[in-house]
Amino acid sequence: MKLLYPTSLVLNVQELEGFSVSLHAYDVKKEIPSDLLDAEMMVTWTNSPTNLKHAVQNMKSLKWIQSLAAGPNDVLSAGFDPAKVTITTGSGLHDRTVAEHTLGLLLVGARKFYEMRDFQMRDPPVWPAHLGGPQPDRPKGQFTTLRDANVLIWGFGNIAKTLTPMLRLLGANVRGVARSAGVRDGVEVHSEDSLPTLLKETDALVMILPGSASTKHALNADRLALLPNHAWVINVGRGTSIDEDALFTALTTKTIGGAALDVFETEPLPQDSKLWHAPNCVVSPHAAGGRPQDAEKLIATNLRRFLAGQELKNVI
Repeated sequence: MKLLYPTSLVLNVQELEGFSVSLHAYDVKKEIPSDLLDAEMMVTWTNSPTNLKHAVQNMKSLKWIQSLAAGPNDVLSAGFDPAKVTITTGSGLHDRTVAEHTLGLLLVGARKFYEMRDFQMRDPPVWPAHLGGPQPDRPKGQFTTLRDANVLIWGFGNIAKTLTPMLRLLGANVRGVARSAGVRDGVEVHSEDSLPTLLKETDALVMILPGSASTKHALNADRLALLPNHAWVINVGRGTSIDEDALFTALTTKTIGGAALDVFETEPLPQDSKLWHAPNCVVSPHAAGGRPQDAEKLIATNLRRFLAGQELKNVI
């Protein structure tokens, strides 16, 4: 049996040796070589649409695809049928990097680092005195610190569980929103029915929703209007979960405090997008993830289970 692994990232292939399979590297930007088309297993990471479509049409023996992305949208878009080919995601591989980036975006909003940079880049540079010197400690009606801030994480999964201890270490009050209510890792998680109440009490809203028809424009004009006018919106999930026109309106009318966005409905963000120049809006170029960690362990675990006929991890 053959397992194909991508050269688009450095993998410690030695961790995959010892199984009764042959390992073969492949270029994710080119068509699969003819001598590898009979492979039963394939690991994907940043594959081009052409590569994946060629695989769909020609890899008739393929039984399992291990995507290293948190969501295998590229694999599904290429035409792979989960009913015919088992598809597993890289859920868990990006938790730490996305959590760290999210924490950074929250601090950018609270401490106004973006505004300091704007003043620095003026010609001539301007000393932003209003951002320095004596400042009120945790002023009411402002988002200036994570200490005592009410942070609401919408889409409370693995990334949120990694992020929460970081936020609590800095003194934040963390609550979550998910499809079902309960207590997860010591965090009170509410259903979406509670959003009207929760949003009114939020200083920073962190969006980590997956991309699907059910989450499209989940944060719309009505829900944005429920946020306090100092609240910041952070999105590290999927760009489709926010109505960007409604967000732009909220930013320009100052009904929210600001937004730091790592994902957008169209990527790269078009040059004519109004978000580039929206007040208090920080554009991050889908940089939160992109560095799967410990991928070898996930591949090895699922490979062992695949060969044993057991259920795989992260099956979609």
